[in-house]
Amino acid sequence: MSEALDPRAELGLRWSIATLGRSALQLQAASTDASARRYLPLLGAEAPLLLMDSPPEQVPLRPWLHISDVLRTHGLRVPQVIATDPAQGFALIEHLGDRVLLSELIDAQQRKDMHTVDAHYQHAMDTIFSLQSRIAPECVPDYDAVRLSMELELMPTWFLQRHLGMTLSGADRQTLEGSFHRLIDSALCQPQVFVHRDFHARNLIPTDDGLALIDFQDALRGAFTYDLVSLLRDCYVRWPVQNVHAWAESFRLKWLRSGRIADEPADFHRAFDWMGLQRHLKVLGIFCRLHYRDGKASYLKDLPRVLGYVLEVTESWPEFAALHALMLRATARVDLTAARQP
Repeated sequence: MSEALDPRAELGLRWSIATLGRSALQLQAASTDASARRYLPLLGAEAPLLLMDSPPEQVPLRPWLHISDVLRTHGLRVPQVIATDPAQGFALIEHLGDRVLLSELIDAQQRKDMHTVDAHYQHAMDTIFSLQSRIAPECVPDYDAVRLSMELELMPTWFLQRHLGMTLSGADRQTLEGSFHRLIDSALCQPQVFVHRDFHARNLIPTDDGLALIDFQDALRGAFTYDLVSLLRDCYVRWPVQNVHAWAESFRLKWLRSGRIADEPADFHRAFDWMGLQRHLKVLGIFCRLHYRDGKASYLKDLPRVLGYVLEVTESWPEFAALHALMLRATARVDLTAARQP
């Protein structure tokens, strides 16, 4: 038996032994994501497996299973599911390895090998296009105005007020509300497609069968630029603006050739930038909430990169000049990498 397992892991190990009929199984240390879900490598099975522990009262397993079936049915690469017990919140799934696309990109970045980086991004964008063109978006809930608004409010609540200790004036609230309204309108006016919603290099695993997708359980029907900007303006790795624009333009041309849009480059670029601004404002709030509420301080080190995206886009568009000034004022004398105790 594995040493020092917590009660959930002990229960999951016993379930795995009963399910596979192998008594010599052991669990390794868990890999967690931003939710309460975690993945524990299972030793002693015939093939590499993970025990997915998804506590049903916090992160029900069925949404993950549903989206997994949808993706697999439409030819997307996802971990194979070996066994499930949604009532207890356990699943045995294929272990695709620990090498995610982010590692490949950082290695290529350090070697200054932009040819390899470009090939990776073209492959990933092809995967996004497959998601958008093969899957009927009606199979998932709408990424509607209510949800977009709730996400945006995470930024002033957790980043400005909780993390930076800022007191928002009435004028500040008007600036935020006006900016949020523009971003929501832009998102809802775009073509609505199947959106993975966390499509970045940590959630893509290179395999012999193509890029495998993970952490897809929160998929929604939303704006067609959402997954693209999640990928190209990744919260965990940054690229020169000219590269990002070139990759985004290649994606626009793919949509244009398919006959599904007629957007001019300027219109597409605005939609791309504004969708990214919505996402990165949300992420500023989420990363701080993960620290203060959930005790996951590691996300704070990525705040400067995310804030950089926010400042870059708000500076580029006159419609967000007031938001740009607010964010500059809020963060002018703050060390964003300094973690406060939860």
